[in-house]
This record gives sequence, structure tokens and C-alpha cells, in this order.
Amino acid sequence: MNTPADYFKGQYARADDPWQLAERWYDRRKYQLTVAALPYARYRRAFEPGCSVGVLSELLAPRCESLLSADRVTSAVGTATRRLSGLPQVRVQQMAVPEEWPEGPFDLVVLSELLYYFGPAARTRMLRQSADSLSDGGHLITVHWNHPVDEHTCTGQQIAGEADALAHLRPLARYDDPDFTLTVHERGTGPGTALSPACGEGLA
Repeated sequence: MNTPADYFKGQYARADDPWQLAERWYDRRKYQLTVAALPYARYRRAFEPGCSVGVLSELLAPRCESLLSADRVTSAVGTATRRLSGLPQVRVQQMAVPEEWPEGPFDLVVLSELLYYFGPAARTRMLRQSADSLSDGGHLITVHWNHPVDEHTCTGQQIAGEADALAHLRPLARYDDPDFTLTVHERGTGPGTALSPACGEGLA
């Protein structure tokens, strides 16, 4: 990780939710858009690294039979565990990605406000690990801030381009907000294009 681990420990030492993820309209709106962009109504196994205090995890959980939410900071894991304690399908674990990565396959991987803390090599590794851990037809979601920040190595628009370049992933949807960029990619090992939700239900 390009940003030192002590930066995150310091942030969480000052507040349980240092970025006010549960309070700001910006984040609540972004999370609702993220969940609305999921092509499938239900996912069997999902992985959300960098879950912070579990605000997005709480919204993802009803769409997942099993959700692994992970963060590298002990206090964040504790806060997320308390927030998600009433959701038996969710497991919260302390994990430092990309060095630590759970065994797949997953049919959903969500990378939200995470990749810009990594340098180019580690970011590429994260994206490849995410793609490689997807089952065929599984989805990779990326959502990242577009404004310059001292601790950030890139923007959401740059990350979207890097995700587009991944082998075995087909771009399915993209939303460019003035503040963030959201992408949906589908893993496919064979020829063809990603299957839209309408096509999946025989509507198109």
C-alpha cells in the first residue's frame, strides 16, 4: 500500500467513523447507486476489501447469501463487526490486501474507495486478483473519488481505465459523476459481450 498504515490507524484513533460515511449525503447517495448498479438480484459469495466501518456492507448484505467484509485496521473491523452483528450472512475479518487474499471463487467483488491508496504496481495486482477470484459471470465493482487528494495516487476515472484493460473482464456499465466514477465489469472466459439484466430475464 502506498499510503502508510499509520495514516489509517491515526484516522480511526480520532473517531470511530473518521470519514463520516454513515452521515454524509454524498456517501449515502453513492452507496445507494453502487447497490443499484449490481446486475444480479442475488449473489452467492461476495468479497468487499477495505470495508471501513461497514456502511456499504450493510447495504450489500441483503443482496448476498454470503459476504466477507475486510479491513486492515483493527478498530475499523471492530466497528464494522458491531454494525453488522445482526446480519448472519456477513463475516468481518481483519485482512491486509493484496498480500492477504481470501480463497475464491466469488461472484461479486466490490472495491470502493480503496485502490487510490495503492501505487500502480499494487493497484494492478489488486485488480488482477479481483478478476482472477471471480467465477465466470461474476462481477467486479469499482467506485472511487475523482477529486485530487494528497493521500491518493490516482482518480476514479483512471481506475476505470485500468479495469477496462483487464483480461477476461467485459465492461457492463459505467457511471461518471462529477465526484466519483463507478464501473461494473463481468468476468467471461469465452467470446461475446456481457449479459445485461434485461437480457438475462429474456426482456431484450
